[in-house]
Formats: sequence, structure tokens, C-alpha cells
Amino acid sequence: MLRLLTLVGMMLLSPNLLAEGQSRYISDNVFLYILNGPGTEFRILGSIEAGQPVTFLNETQGDYSKVIDHKGREGWVQTNLISSTQSFREQVPALTNELAKAKAELAEVLNSTDNHAGEVVELKAKLSELENTLSQTVKERDKLKVAVDRSAQDERFELWRQGGLIAGAGLIAGMILVYIPRPQRRNKKRWM
Repeated sequence: MLRLLTLVGMMLLSPNLLAEGQSRYISDNVFLYILNGPGTEFRILGSIEAGQPVTFLNETQGDYSKVIDHKGREGWVQTNLISSTQSFREQVPALTNELAKAKAELAEVLNSTDNHAGEVVELKAKLSELENTLSQTVKERDKLKVAVDRSAQDERFELWRQGGLIAGAGLIAGMILVYIPRPQRRNKKRWM
């Protein structure tokens, strides 16, 4: 661990890294040793890279815990270097895939939105056309309604005129009949 900190310190003090305006990053290729026993005095069995999954065997002694690494080796590592959360090494590819899917879905939604915007413009044009047709139809209906009302009034006037003519003709006929001499009735007392 001390060797790792020294390496990082040397990298930070390097003149190339101190150059102004250049972006640099600390490497993710950090590793720790898996030991044959619970302490630094035991033999090193190998190394485990940062982020590799291990199986915790629920055995702890001091600052060390017993694990089985991704290669099936059983050994001891420092307890403070074991985490229950998934490492960034495992999370980044999954997050990258999710980001790519989200970008694809967003692009699809944006294309869909553009298509819907075109449809909305088309529907607005049709709506405007239908509103114009409706207003023309309403004007024609109003004209026809006025014509029907006028026709009904003309019919009523014609009925009144005909009724007046009939009443006038009846009045004249009645007056004429009053002045026409009546035939004389025969007297029943008279013989023949």
C-alpha cells in the first residue's frame, strides 16, 4: 500500500502533470495483495485488481478478512478494502450501456415528437379548413331559414288574401240576394 502511495505522489509531482491546462487522471489499475494468512508477515498468494468481485467467508482476524477471489484462491485481505457495493469498474460499463439506451430512446422520442409536430400542423390545417366549411354551412343554413320564414309568411298572407276574397265575395253575394225580389208564395187558401 505504501508503494502505491509513493507511486501516486511521484506522479503528482511530475513536471508533465504540473503543466498548466492539461487534464490528467489517476489510473484505475490499482491492486491489493491476497495473503496466505491474516497479516503482512504471511506469504503473498497473488494480487486482486480494484473492483474485482470476491466472496467473503465470514472469518475475520484483526484487520484482515478471509475471502475467495475471482480466480478461486482462498486468502486474506485487509477488511477496510472490502466493500459491499459494486465497484466503479463494474458500474461504469453498465451505466455506459444504460446511457446509450437512454440516448437512443431520447432520439426516438425526439423523432417521434418531430413527427407529431408535423401531424399537429397537418391537423391544424384540416381544422382550419373544416372551420371554414362550417362557417359557410352556417351562413347557408341561415339564408335557408330566412327563406323558409319568408315563404311561411307569404303562405299566411296568401291564405288571408284568399279568405278575404271569399269573405268579400260572400258579402257581395249576400247584399245582392237581399235586393233580388223574392218569388211570391202561393196562398194556400186560394184554390188553384
